[in-house]
Amino acid sequence: MLETRSDKWLTGVIAVLLAFVSLLVLYPLVYVFSASLSNPAAVFQGQMWLWPVDLTLTGYKRLFQNSEILIGYRNTLLYTVAGTAINLVMTIAAAYPLSRRDFYGRNFFTMMIVFTMFFSGGMIPTYLLVKNLGLLNTFWAMVLPSALSVWNILIMRTFFQNSIPHEIEEAASMDGSSNLQTLWRIVLPLSVPILAVMVLFYSVGHWNSYFSALVYLSDRDKYPLQLILREILLQGEMQEMVDVREGTLSNSLLDAEAIKYASVIVANLPMLILYPFLQKYFVKGVMIGAIKG
Repeated sequence: MLETRSDKWLTGVIAVLLAFVSLLVLYPLVYVFSASLSNPAAVFQGQMWLWPVDLTLTGYKRLFQNSEILIGYRNTLLYTVAGTAINLVMTIAAAYPLSRRDFYGRNFFTMMIVFTMFFSGGMIPTYLLVKNLGLLNTFWAMVLPSALSVWNILIMRTFFQNSIPHEIEEAASMDGSSNLQTLWRIVLPLSVPILAVMVLFYSVGHWNSYFSALVYLSDRDKYPLQLILREILLQGEMQEMVDVREGTLSNSLLDAEAIKYASVIVANLPMLILYPFLQKYFVKGVMIGAIKG
């Protein structure tokens, strides 16, 4: 179909707007990354606005001199990997039965699950439950209370209903396949897009989580990276990482600024690396699960 002149103008305007929005989104990321590699004095004086000035790794050196950062990285990786695995298993176990036409009472159970999205016990009953189960200050306090997301269950259930032909499941059943065999050998291999979406959703949630650790953990050796960085950024603990005896107070404050920018990059780099590998599945999974046809 040939484009009219008005269509070309509209396409041009949309392209310009999208380019402008992209610059608004990308500039803060580029600025923080450049600031983490620049001389803190140049950043403080406004000499750096896009590219690094007087390249230095002072912020990263100071940051990783704190042994708690490495411990927090290790803990966050464990929480993210284990928590995401548990989330996937639980979400599949809930979404697949709710998507089956032969599951009696699936609408009732769906309504009961959705009810919890709008009404819950709140933070205090949840804390008391975790305490009574003996999970306080343990690894499991970081992964079990958030083992399920109702919203993600609904997304995956919709994908199973609309994207996996019911005839395939019937054919597998006629060939003697059990429900578990059908799920493992047929449904899951056809559900790579939605599985990638769930991995991205859950892993980002675990990686950025700090509130659960703030409530349930008291042992600093179990703190995740985000909680340690929160203390550095909000509670002034970066001053403990700067040896004032090596320079003046102004130098220590400049180093503290460098540590702030470096900590932002350290906290977000793994998710920025993960997303490009899952992007194509992310878009495909959401769109397929949202359209019935």
